[in-house]
Amino acid sequence: MDKIKPRWFSSNLQSALRVLPVTVLTGARQTGKTTLTQALEPARTYFTLDDVGILDQAERNPDSLLSTRPVILDEVQRAPQILLAVKRAVDTSRRAGDFILTGSANLLLMKQVAETLAGRAIYLDLPPFCPTEWQERKGALSPLDRLFDEDFDWREWPDEPGDWTTWLVRGGFPPALEINSEADRGLWFAAYVQTYLERDLRQLSAISSLPDFQRLMMLAAQRTGKLLNQADLARDAALSHPTAHRHLNLLETGCMITRLRPLATNPTAALVKAPKLLWTDCGLASWLAGIRSSADVTARMDSGFWLEQTLFQTLETWRSLDPRQRKLHFWRNRSGHEVDFILEEAGKFVALEIKASSQVTANDATGIRAFREDLKRKSSFVRGVVLHSGKARPLEDGILTLPWGWMVPAE
Repeated sequence: MDKIKPRWFSSNLQSALRVLPVTVLTGARQTGKTTLTQALEPARTYFTLDDVGILDQAERNPDSLLSTRPVILDEVQRAPQILLAVKRAVDTSRRAGDFILTGSANLLLMKQVAETLAGRAIYLDLPPFCPTEWQERKGALSPLDRLFDEDFDWREWPDEPGDWTTWLVRGGFPPALEINSEADRGLWFAAYVQTYLERDLRQLSAISSLPDFQRLMMLAAQRTGKLLNQADLARDAALSHPTAHRHLNLLETGCMITRLRPLATNPTAALVKAPKLLWTDCGLASWLAGIRSSADVTARMDSGFWLEQTLFQTLETWRSLDPRQRKLHFWRNRSGHEVDFILEEAGKFVALEIKASSQVTANDATGIRAFREDLKRKSSFVRGVVLHSGKARPLEDGILTLPWGWMVPAE
């Protein structure tokens, strides 16, 4: 790279360092965790457990790595026992911002973490870049914030050409985004998967058959944006149900996938409880699914799901910037009505339906109407939006059509 790309997530990290002694920053490998933490405080001591010598020291004498503060410990999932040493150090001398721990695995989901840092640490998840963040558009996500305003004016919504298929295959990992050739980028994703299978995965768990695991990864990528049926996935992968379940858990622990949970508007109703499967990075998911170029996706019958996956990259970035106030869901009931994404902020909801076409009719808002009707507390519904490739306009009371082009801007 010519220069380090600024991350919007920096403010989250700075806030955490002012409050608690330990900040744990997790995310998939190559999202930029090391670059972000070192750029924030260049003088801070840095150790990476990818270094064999440092790893051995962390396993044999972890306290010795914590004598100099403040300190960054990178890839701590390689020696989770170091968390106990961090706990002892904090209990001996508690000072905000002393420890930054990073890892390519969600430590909250790792069974071998014997003891958490409850009351001592804050856990943050760094997503890959979304398109507008990569383009360094300051305040680019403010349109999503404004959707919660009572006086929202649809005429102020940004309208510019979008190119979602190009962003789909690019993804959000900085090294992949720097590669212009789709063929060369494919080689990078192949190497990324190989590294994950042969190194990162083996650190998390003993896998008896890497080909079986890779086959499940590819089949899971084919199901992006859809309800996750583990029994069907296990059958297609020729694996037992417990094995498929364990492999999916490892993908989630390794920050590869997100199981988006349904919003239960009425706990007493028979709602669909299966999560929706989405990948942390759309470029990796599309490569695993055999999509090698932006032209490949337009010929697929499931292109609408891939549009959802691409826009999810931006929605997840929006959520991550204020994870305590913001949540991301989907909604579906037994009658088959569904809403692709539900944005939640401070108990208020905005329903988003995603359409690839430029034409929107009243039928496209059927799921939004059903969701609004099903809410027990009607006042929590702010508005519904059909995001499409056409122009902005009011569709009916409380429901608008707005273009998604600005979320995946053409370059």
